[in-house]
Amino acid sequence: MTPILLSQRTPLSSASSAIPQVDSALRLSLHPVLDRRAVVNGAWWPYSRDARAELPGLIAAVDQLLGRVTLRIGVHRDAWQRVPRRIPARGRQVPVGWFHHADPRVIILFFAAVEPVVLLIIPPGTAAGPAEATLKLTAQDTTGWTVDAIFTLAHLPPDPAVRATPAGSSARWENEAGSVTEQEAQSTVRRLSAPA
Repeated sequence: MTPILLSQRTPLSSASSAIPQVDSALRLSLHPVLDRRAVVNGAWWPYSRDARAELPGLIAAVDQLLGRVTLRIGVHRDAWQRVPRRIPARGRQVPVGWFHHADPRVIILFFAAVEPVVLLIIPPGTAAGPAEATLKLTAQDTTGWTVDAIFTLAHLPPDPAVRATPAGSSARWENEAGSVTEQEAQSTVRRLSAPA
């Protein structure tokens, strides 16, 4: 299935949920089948590492694209600056939790009664060519791939701001903004550290 590229002139709501979606204005891609067992469900290319500035737009876009309400977000604490405890979203405050034992190159969005959405974070300073290639690549089926494989296939340089956590480390919700059950944490870590 070939992903489509949405331009700044195309509103998100006009895109079919049955096809991969890439929004170049928001610099976000999502695979249409989010309950599959892939390492990531898409990618996000933030403009900066400022969580307070970047996360509100991500929450709004993902909520609109999926027709779901983001209940909480998990980030790697060392990969972001200015990580707030809560992010204002439409009619609510979304708790932000941080992990120290998960891959810092991903962000996890949690919803009620469905699998979380895991997005690969394209480093903010990445050149347009590799970043756009990554957005398109992750809008396709990445089942069986690792985060390292995606970085290699998309020709993304290693992110100097973060280091990957070794496979086998267990995820743990690190702040008072929420909690993740051990089963959820183990499932997410298995997805992120699965071999290619």
